Amino acid sequence: MMDHKFKPESLMMTYGYKPELSEGAIKCPIFQTSTFAFKTAEEGKAFFEVAYGKRDKLPNEELGLIYSRINNPDLEILENRLCLWDKADDCAVFESGMAAISTVLLEFLKPGDLLVYSTPLYGGTDHFIQHFLPKFGIETLGFTSGQEGDELEKMIRDSGKADKLAMMILETPANPTNHLIDIESCRAVANKFNTSDNEVLIAVDNTYMGPLWQHPLQLGADFVMYSATKYIGGHSDVIAGAVLGRKDLMVRIKTLRTFLGNMAGPNTGWLLMRSLETLKVRMERQQQNAIKVAGFLNAHPKVESVHYLGLIDKNSPAYKIYKRQYSGPGAMVSFDIAGGEKEAFKFLNSLKLIKLAVSLGSTESLAQHPVTMTHTGVDPDHARKMGITEKLIRVSIGVEDSDDIIWDIEQALSKV
Repeated sequence: MMDHKFKPESLMMTYGYKPELSEGAIKCPIFQTSTFAFKTAEEGKAFFEVAYGKRDKLPNEELGLIYSRINNPDLEILENRLCLWDKADDCAVFESGMAAISTVLLEFLKPGDLLVYSTPLYGGTDHFIQHFLPKFGIETLGFTSGQEGDELEKMIRDSGKADKLAMMILETPANPTNHLIDIESCRAVANKFNTSDNEVLIAVDNTYMGPLWQHPLQLGADFVMYSATKYIGGHSDVIAGAVLGRKDLMVRIKTLRTFLGNMAGPNTGWLLMRSLETLKVRMERQQQNAIKVAGFLNAHPKVESVHYLGLIDKNSPAYKIYKRQYSGPGAMVSFDIAGGEKEAFKFLNSLKLIKLAVSLGSTESLAQHPVTMTHTGVDPDHARKMGITEKLIRVSIGVEDSDDIIWDIEQALSKV
């Protein structure tokens, strides 16, 4: 048994936790404490030396517990378990997905740098890039699906800032259109701008696929980022974010987290550990349901087009990316309803089982209108070019009975 390699879903109940250190409790307790007592002053000194980067950890030395802004058992065990899914060196959990994304950008970008980003992005990320980063003199350059190779390289060189390229941030599949970005192709482009003094980093927002259906670190990304509120949390009852990557980069992320103070609390860590135990069974059920829902929508006369990974044209370039990059089509379905905002709103207002709410990845199915809700801050012309129009509806498929989900969609469409 000691030689057996367990799969992540088998380790989510026990990995990183020792019951004997917590009165034999089979589940990790909530360590609702702000600070931790040291055995000796020498031990406290040693812990702080490592925490503040004054020295590296010695072989087999662990960072001791100091203060819950720096570390907490619930967060540490959660981070260890999250690493298993993406085969990451280390993980940092935050109080929200935007806290995770903004911390990465703030740590690795400086005035004068160039950030390249894929479009469309989640509306909050887009707003941060378009309206916040320029205040610090950070240049930005967007590109779309299909431009990842030679065209992207030319765009970077033509920008006049090629020597300042510091990072690429990608979201694939794109929110809310499900357009795909070729991570390996972006890695190849980024490598062309590496120098001895500057490593171009790639961060991928993997929220749409969760830790199950895509693993960006295995495709050349330096970071994988999540809104852990979504599939990782999975129950619409917690807000959190996570960043995973290689050890040397994660040290910087965790150090900035310490001083920004945007770590998740122990109760959040406990809730996410609970959710990880059912992550795979939830996501598999959601995907099974989504495949059926997408097929139904694709045949409905009041639906102009369906944007779903399981319906990608097998003769298209996107299908090659899909087969290489993903292990499944996921559970996010977007579709263009015949008409516009009026018809979209009538559909959304007629739903009975599916909830009209933003967010995704939870046990209940959710539907929303991106152009007036999650992506309302995106430039209208830019949104339209990306396919985020008044007719686009986004649905996150839950774990309900698939026949009931389809019934609800069918009756709502009949009201349009």
